[in-house]
Amino acid sequence: MKAPLGWLRELASIPVGTDELSRAYTDAGLQVEHIEDPSSAISGDVVVGRVLDFVEEPQKNGKLIRWCHVDVGPHNPPGELARGIICGAHNFVVGDYVPVALAGTMLPGGFEIAARKTYGHISDGMICAEDELGLGVDHAGIIVLPADPAPVLGSDALEVLGARDVVFEIEPTPDEGHCLSIRGLAREAAQVTGGSFTDPYSTPVPTPVADGYPVRLDSPNCAVFCAVQVSNVDHAAKAPSWMAQRLRASGMRSISLTVDVTNYVMLESGQPLHGYDASALRGPIVVRQAKPGEHLTTLDGTDRELSADDLLITDDSGPIGLAGVMGGLTTEMETTTTDVLIEAAWFEPASIGRTYRRHKLPSEASRRFERGVDQGVSFAAAMRAAELMRDLGGGVINPAYTVAGTVRPMPPQTLDPALPSKILGFDVPAEKVVEVLRASGVTVEQLADGRLGLVPPTWRRDLVDPYDYVEEVGRKIGFVAIPSRVPKAPPGRGFTPHQHMRRAIVAALASTGLNEAITLPFIGAAELDKLGLVPDDPRRRTVRLANPLSDAQPCLRTSLLPGLFATVNRNTSRSMTDLAIFEMGMVFFETGAGAAISPPVDHRPSDAEVAQLFADLPDQPRHLAAVLTGDWLPTRWDEPVQPVDWRHAVAVAETVGQAVGTVLVRRPAELAPWHPGRCAELGVLLGDGSFADVGFAGELHPDVVRDWGLPTGACAIEMDVDALLDAVLQAPSGEIKAMAGHPAVKQDVALVVDASVPSQAVADALWSGGGPLLESVSLFDVFTGAQLGDGKKSLAYSLVFRSPDRTLTEAEASSSRDLAVASAARMVGAVLRG
Repeated sequence: MKAPLGWLRELASIPVGTDELSRAYTDAGLQVEHIEDPSSAISGDVVVGRVLDFVEEPQKNGKLIRWCHVDVGPHNPPGELARGIICGAHNFVVGDYVPVALAGTMLPGGFEIAARKTYGHISDGMICAEDELGLGVDHAGIIVLPADPAPVLGSDALEVLGARDVVFEIEPTPDEGHCLSIRGLAREAAQVTGGSFTDPYSTPVPTPVADGYPVRLDSPNCAVFCAVQVSNVDHAAKAPSWMAQRLRASGMRSISLTVDVTNYVMLESGQPLHGYDASALRGPIVVRQAKPGEHLTTLDGTDRELSADDLLITDDSGPIGLAGVMGGLTTEMETTTTDVLIEAAWFEPASIGRTYRRHKLPSEASRRFERGVDQGVSFAAAMRAAELMRDLGGGVINPAYTVAGTVRPMPPQTLDPALPSKILGFDVPAEKVVEVLRASGVTVEQLADGRLGLVPPTWRRDLVDPYDYVEEVGRKIGFVAIPSRVPKAPPGRGFTPHQHMRRAIVAALASTGLNEAITLPFIGAAELDKLGLVPDDPRRRTVRLANPLSDAQPCLRTSLLPGLFATVNRNTSRSMTDLAIFEMGMVFFETGAGAAISPPVDHRPSDAEVAQLFADLPDQPRHLAAVLTGDWLPTRWDEPVQPVDWRHAVAVAETVGQAVGTVLVRRPAELAPWHPGRCAELGVLLGDGSFADVGFAGELHPDVVRDWGLPTGACAIEMDVDALLDAVLQAPSGEIKAMAGHPAVKQDVALVVDASVPSQAVADALWSGGGPLLESVSLFDVFTGAQLGDGKKSLAYSLVFRSPDRTLTEAEASSSRDLAVASAARMVGAVLRG
């Protein structure tokens, strides 16, 4: 919310300066994001001038310029009655007051004004447009200052334009909807600085009356609807400069008088208004929920299919507006509109929030309705807008108005006056509690038992339970008054085993040279298709979001890889091709539990409701993924380049295993998005000998590389970290053995097996038969050739034998080797190569 200080001061006496007010706002919980001074980019003199005469002079380039004489009062050259200025605009007449930048003035963008010869004349200054002064973007013509009252010639034109007024940019918290208005911020400013506040919108909403335009409320989501009609508005009238400047300073542009008035009153009061072309209405206005199949073309020209959750404004022709969000095209106020029906209503915040998110139509109005508009201000705001249209556009207010519905009663509450002291941690006298709450508009009654009976004002729907009132007292006294006491840290149990191991994984990958990334947790069907997933792949069990940020990614992710692929693609588009990135985060799988329950929030849910809430959650395992592209090692003078391949992906996965104290077992697998034959399934051997699958690593499928725009040969890893850590904690713990005191005997064997047999399976078979003397098994050669026969390969292993208590003989080592080879022959069909 942008709030010009001058506008705030119209509603409140603020006895402090800009900096003090900013601190007071911040101490009260209203964070001042920025203080903008529109004139800070201008140095020098921009003064009020009056056009005495001009001559239009056509130029050879087809341009028509005006040679003007402008009276700038005491800034005229000595002995002269005016300054001569060249101007290319044509939207002014003789006698108009205009802003003039004198020679030597520096305008925004570093544009310095100087007396110079142009178009055959010496132009001594410049008549300014609003974009040249940094007050807007309009360059269609220069600014014409108001003539009533006539400004003083030579006086500060920026002051006349309101450009000397600083603007506070404040972002209220979601529970402070009343601060999305000049009225609300002025009230807060007066209270926190000790000033006074005058409410221009104090007229209460009358009891229901149907004298004006007929209105019927057929939905409980609309409590109050006020309709005031203004006729014979001059459609050619424009908003005065002071109103246009305040709208600009608040972040809105001036459009037309009727639209500007509704926007101005909304900013001032916090009550969104909507103006209808009264001549376009057909029959009574009815506020109701949408019916299945209904459509509405909104002001932006979009045809929208409506939902039963949408609250509508309708007449006999059908829907004419999305309540609280955007009006319909058929009743839009045109440039020729002279009869206006002003709507000021209160709509249920949750209903408006659902509607604007569903249709992706955020607006200044929906933003306010979603946070809660003051129920009691609707009639006063409608009448204020009608009076402005009368005073500025010559309109005639119809004395017969309509008020449908009534203001809902605010929730009463009781408060122990000692509670603020107990919660805030310092003494707050009961008298101070009463003083603060009454200044906030709360009705306070002293009850017989010493407690306070409280009823909040209609603009404070955030004041519900006693602790809301405690917060209000703390805010208004100032949170800086709360003493700082650092609590003593209680003894704890430290990190859990899972937390320790997750941190160890991240540290190990970072020390290996990988960079951690954090990506958004959203995904779409198109991305799953680009991964090459089959229709029944579990990763297609996505959880769909009710209000996704993007239609292209309406679901929560089931894999971390798409987010990392997009990161790689973004980096390679910037010529960074040697990448090693990883991410650890949650993925989400739909469980078919159905819609989650929504227990009431006015009391703690029951144990059964809490259990049901957790049961309705999707599965949320924690995954780890990494993507490797380009060169693992660059070209060096002593070594050739080493491109990334599947072995590096497996090595990264093994680093993860080592970080948590386990050795990952791998076996060949085929799974999208990896390349068949270059993909390893990773697992942990449990105590019962079973294999706990924890992930996959390898080279990506060429189709995936192409569809995602990744570098050729890109590799990836994805692991279920929760499954890995659970398996590590279940796996048998290793023994710490003493260093060997006797020499080892090394023997090599070459075994011929089918090409489809994994080398790990052969190694496992050798281990199985080698007995207690076998210390290690290492693969050191793979050979294929015609002499082995079709579909065969030779695997050469180095076997190390050692005894803990003696030096082995060659015969003992050979016997153990023969047992290992026999086991390999039996288990995988290995034949000892001659």
